[in-house]
Amino acid sequence: MGCFASKPTDSGGNRRKPTSIGDVSVYVPGLRIPKPVEFSQSLGDQLPKTLVERLTALRTRIVVMANQEGPTITRTRRKTQHGGSTLADLHQALEDYLPVLLGLTKDGSQLQFKVQFNWINQEDEEEETAMPNVWYEVLSVLHLMAMLQMSQANLLLLPRGSTDGYHPKVSEENRRASIDIFLRAAGYLDCAVKHVLPQFSAEQRRSLPVDLAEGALRALCLQALGQGVDIQLGIAIDSSKATLAVKRRLSCEMVKYWQQAQDNLTNLPLANGWGEKHMLFVKWKYVEAKAAAYYYHGLILDEGNTEKSHGMAVAALQAADECFKESKKASEAFNASSPTSRTPPLFGTMKYLSEKIPKETSSKVRINRDLYSYEKIMETAPTLPDFALALKPDEYQLPSVDASWSEDRTKSSSSHITGNQR
Repeated sequence: MGCFASKPTDSGGNRRKPTSIGDVSVYVPGLRIPKPVEFSQSLGDQLPKTLVERLTALRTRIVVMANQEGPTITRTRRKTQHGGSTLADLHQALEDYLPVLLGLTKDGSQLQFKVQFNWINQEDEEEETAMPNVWYEVLSVLHLMAMLQMSQANLLLLPRGSTDGYHPKVSEENRRASIDIFLRAAGYLDCAVKHVLPQFSAEQRRSLPVDLAEGALRALCLQALGQGVDIQLGIAIDSSKATLAVKRRLSCEMVKYWQQAQDNLTNLPLANGWGEKHMLFVKWKYVEAKAAAYYYHGLILDEGNTEKSHGMAVAALQAADECFKESKKASEAFNASSPTSRTPPLFGTMKYLSEKIPKETSSKVRINRDLYSYEKIMETAPTLPDFALALKPDEYQLPSVDASWSEDRTKSSSSHITGNQR
């Protein structure tokens, strides 16, 4: 059975974009908000009343919570206990809904095309998209679950005032917890790409909003993994046991995650502020990752005993310095774009590198140019090592269909069985 998309073009005001989203360590491109659905109109004569009522109650809870929290949930919340519980409650509501919702897909049932699901977009030019396809609803739920996880990671990674009276810090406990959250978010998105998108025909995929396009989902998954590696690198920097080789590997892997995220977004028609800001965030983090990779590559090259290796080291450190300066400009462009934002106090990887890169570059360039002629020093940065990507999404599987679907068989099935018995 076919599937179509309805994309109202009027700007009636369902889509609410804040003017500012506060401090951003982890960018979340808005939250897609579900609009109410009348299950009884579409399914009332095909499902038991108790099942229709359960679907209605579960989804209504999500609609109410998402509409209350959606416009503000991406803003900085100093009341972390309240913010955390809000995110957890909405996430739990989505988890409760999903196994009951998946009953509409049971045994290839045509019920999956009976209900028109409507969501408000954030990155698409069109304000909202409606589709009579339960897989569109499943895809939207997984996307929202991932965005809630990313929002939670942002809250964990905002530096707090420290007891020693010095610079605000992010605790190691929060940093390690955020890695688990990033992997969970990546798992939802990876499942969406591998197991939900294949349920759509090529024509149906073209009707999806850009928020749910394969490139956007892959980019968000890679962003989650890239930010996870960034945290791993920060922890390695703080560890006396981590070698330069380990730090270089992590930073080079981070470059690949962000480069692939950028590649996935390149040809997407991202719009409505959130989309343009998303592109700027990925560009910023990609350049920032390159600064870290060139820095550690340069330090390892400088350990060599030849003029060539020292010349390559200088070129790598100069590239790190240039990328670091470019990342500052990219950060400013990201924060200035609508909705405006702020960069929280530096911590982890960039706090360390912001102090080390200018100092090391200046020192190494001066020493090596005193030792060797200008011609011996490379003018272009050496190629970064290519490492296999180690961090993978959690393996998330769609839940089994809720037991209520076995207990409450459809009326049509019951009638069919009764007819056969006659």
